[in-house]
Amino acid sequence: MTISRRKSLGLLAGGTGLLGAACRSEQTAAPFKESGKPLTAPPRTPLTPGVRSTSLKDYYRNNFRFGLASQTFQLENTAPESPIIQAHFNSITAEYQMKPDQISSAEGVYNFAAADQIVDFAVANGMDIRGHALLWHQTTPDYFLTGSNAQIKRKLETYIGTVVDRYKGRVYCWDVVNEVVAQGFEPASQTYRNSNWFQAVGGAQYIDWAFNAAREADPNCLLCFNDYSTEDPDKRVKYIAVLQDLIARNIPVDVAGHQMHINMDTPIPEMRAAIDDVDGLFAGLENHVTELDMSFYNDPGSCWERQAGCDADVGPTPPYAMLELQAKRYKEIFNMLVTRSSVTSVTMWGLEDGQSWLNGLPVQRSNHPLLFDRDLNPKMSVTLLSDPAY
Repeated sequence: MTISRRKSLGLLAGGTGLLGAACRSEQTAAPFKESGKPLTAPPRTPLTPGVRSTSLKDYYRNNFRFGLASQTFQLENTAPESPIIQAHFNSITAEYQMKPDQISSAEGVYNFAAADQIVDFAVANGMDIRGHALLWHQTTPDYFLTGSNAQIKRKLETYIGTVVDRYKGRVYCWDVVNEVVAQGFEPASQTYRNSNWFQAVGGAQYIDWAFNAAREADPNCLLCFNDYSTEDPDKRVKYIAVLQDLIARNIPVDVAGHQMHINMDTPIPEMRAAIDDVDGLFAGLENHVTELDMSFYNDPGSCWERQAGCDADVGPTPPYAMLELQAKRYKEIFNMLVTRSSVTSVTMWGLEDGQSWLNGLPVQRSNHPLLFDRDLNPKMSVTLLSDPAY
């Protein structure tokens, strides 16, 4: 089934990729500016949460799933976030509550309460579910990585088989491995992240184990290879090389996942290139934008490495000019994504600014990376994204 899906998509996706590559140097991120329509301020009075004439999921229904990374507290019947989620999104990703350290902190011990709540909410509301993530070095309990390679492989296969089988027929796509590619600034010869998994097994064979176990547990769900900074040319070379190797060896990969944690200076042509380079493999892979948010800050590497040289905090009330710029950038990005037929899912990494992980990393400060503000009012970005005039 996986091979037939690839074959059916391969020609179309590859052709799109070649066209994009041929035009890349000539295209600019200007679809918003070409509309000629001036921006107007969003309403200053609070809006009824979730109420708009055109919801985001409906606006993009002919292009891709419009998704959200969520947590259980947002899905309660009385939660103020719940009606907004139901109104605007048709796909759910568990932000952290379906990761291994949350589900199985000790070998043979499983706690599915939070994961079940997220899946049940999605099913009850007719939403698709992306499972995130079966293997990530930062959320791997120690017990996975002890013993011989045969023992490690068995523990990984048991865990993945148990989890994927539980949600078979409900989770339509799994992020199988997350962030296994080396950073772009690391030596070109270093293709794989030197993670606890890589060290424990002495190589990258654990990636094969994970994908094969997921496919055995659910032959029909999509399996995603997920990573960040695919918009960085140096990182992307390694990302594409790993994908190409997995495909060549018939490892069952169906989806290329691009996190796209970006800022307002991230070049949109490079984001487009990440999609086009996957399409250019002619492998029929779908492209998912899995964790989209747009930081207000453009920090140097020293900020992330040792919290030095970070941009100054803009405070809890963002400048209007920055909100306007962010809205333009989001619209330009989505205008680009709708031109790529292989993009079948776009997921925002959170609902409202106050709940974003970017308020605490790389340093503590107010960030405003999402589509709704801290009072759950839609920002100017929502106005533009759901307005065909722009």
